[in-house]
Amino acid sequence: MGTSPLIAARVSPETKAKFRSFAEQQQMTESALLKQLIELTVQRVSHADADVLRSPERRLRAARLYVRLHQEDQLLLMERAAARQMPAATYVSVLVRAHLRALAPLPKAELMALKRSVAELGAIGRNLNQLTRLAHHQTGLAGPGREDLRMMLKVCEAMRDHTKDLIRANSRAWRAGHETVRS
Repeated sequence: MGTSPLIAARVSPETKAKFRSFAEQQQMTESALLKQLIELTVQRVSHADADVLRSPERRLRAARLYVRLHQEDQLLLMERAAARQMPAATYVSVLVRAHLRALAPLPKAELMALKRSVAELGAIGRNLNQLTRLAHHQTGLAGPGREDLRMMLKVCEAMRDHTKDLIRANSRAWRAGHETVRS
């Protein structure tokens, strides 16, 4: 016959004496009474009580945090969240996570849109660069002239660089806590 797992606990002499007395009243051994109490306890654990038994990570995921804001700050929060078409709590969550993890505090959709814009501007710039090379090699090309192509290429490169600067400034502003608004 194999051995069964063992649960043991140290208690005070007074508690041990009381438990022994209670077991005798029930006409049971201390071990049998303890086993019965453990089984009853385990059976009674409901799903709501199971939260106590969850891992710390699972408990933290379900945890709520309450924050009090000044009325003016609450209004600003609502306006900024609405501008990003997000619930205020989600917006605060994005900002806190970005700060704690040193991420750019842009909602994912906005950051992806900026990155797509940079990629598109880069593709336009490459296409204009190919047209410029073609214009250098073929003198009878109908369409924009060399200077026109150079100007469009400069504009696209400036737009791409400006968008990249916006992303960098956003990241720096979050690390610093705030950035002064420039006109």
